[in-house]
Amino acid sequence: MLKSTKHLLCAAAAVFVVSGCKVTEPTYYHGNFNSAVYSYFKAEDVSIEEQILQVQEIIQTAEVKSKPVAPGVHAHLGMLFFEAGNAVQGLEHFQMEKTLFPESAQYIDFLLKSLKEV
Repeated sequence: MLKSTKHLLCAAAAVFVVSGCKVTEPTYYHGNFNSAVYSYFKAEDVSIEEQILQVQEIIQTAEVKSKPVAPGVHAHLGMLFFEAGNAVQGLEHFQMEKTLFPESAQYIDFLLKSLKEV
């Protein structure tokens, strides 16, 4: 009886350990956002228009997967639109970032202030 109790305890411990290792899905959809930002800062041979398309694709894929986009995606897209000379869409995406992530409002306001000073 003692031997079967040991086996039962070992089995229970194994189930406990395995269930504790469950991998959860990320809360936000990132897509290839890291590589898009990397391309931007390294000034690789990717035009602003191509970068805009990459980030828009991330947002569209997130919608298809019914996942929220990661923090910073709309802000980055807004910045790209400003750089491309499209202030209207830039403002829209900055506002979307502030709406989705209210904690980003101070930073977005700082970016807007910096853009006005240029």
